[in-house]
Amino acid sequence: MKAVVAQFRIELALSLRNGEQLLVNLLIPLGLLVFFSQVRVLNSDTPDPVDFLAPAVLALAVMSCSLASLGISTGFERFYGVLKRLGATPLGRPRWLAAKFLSVLVIELGQWAVLIPTGMALGWNPAGGWPAAILGALLGTAAFGGLALFLAGTLGGMTNLAVCNGLYLGLVITGGMVVPLSEMPGALQAVAKVLPAAPLADIMIGSLAEGKHVHGGSWIVITAWAIVMPLLAAWRFNWD
Repeated sequence: MKAVVAQFRIELALSLRNGEQLLVNLLIPLGLLVFFSQVRVLNSDTPDPVDFLAPAVLALAVMSCSLASLGISTGFERFYGVLKRLGATPLGRPRWLAAKFLSVLVIELGQWAVLIPTGMALGWNPAGGWPAAILGALLGTAAFGGLALFLAGTLGGMTNLAVCNGLYLGLVITGGMVVPLSEMPGALQAVAKVLPAAPLADIMIGSLAEGKHVHGGSWIVITAWAIVMPLLAAWRFNWD
C-alpha cells in the first residue's frame, strides 16, 4: 500500500506540474463553460444555456482527464522506456496501474470542485441526481481510461499523441458536450450514441439538469465501454 501511495503522489505531482495537462483538464472545460454560457450561440432546448452546459462540461472534464491526459502521458512514458523500468521494480505493474487511476480520480475531483461552483455562479441550479452523475463519471473514467491505455500501449509515442488529440477533438464535437446532440444530423447522432462521449454527456445532463432524464441506452453503452476497454487494454498493452 505504501508503494501505491508513493507512486500516486508522483503521478499527481507530475500531472499538476504539466502545463499542457492543466490546459486540457481544467482551462479548456472552464473556458467553454464560461464562454458559451454568456454568449448565446447554441440552440439548446433549455431556457438558460448554463443548465445544459454545466453538466455537459462535467462530462467533458472526465473525458479530458481520463482520455487525453492519461493516454498522452502514458504513451510518452512507454516511448521513453519509463514503464519498462517501473515494471521491473518492486512497485510492479498492478500497483502502478492503481496509482495511475487514483491520480486520475483525484484530478477529476479537483476539476469538479472548480467547475460546479463556477456553473452555479453563472446561474446553474443543479437537479438532485448526483448519485447517478457520480456513477456515470466512474463508468466514464473506466471507459475512457481503458481506451487511453489501449492506445498508449499499442501505438508509438508520436502516433499516440496524434490519435489521442484527434479522438478527443472528435468526441468533443460529436459527444453532445458543447453542441447539443439534437442539433446534429441524424446519421451523426446515430454514430455518436454508440461512442462513449454522448452517453456520458446524456447521463450528466439527464441527472443534473431540471426537466431532463437519462435515456436507458446511455447506461448500457457506457457500461459496455467501461467493461470492454479495460479488458482490451490489459490484453493488448505492450510495456516496452
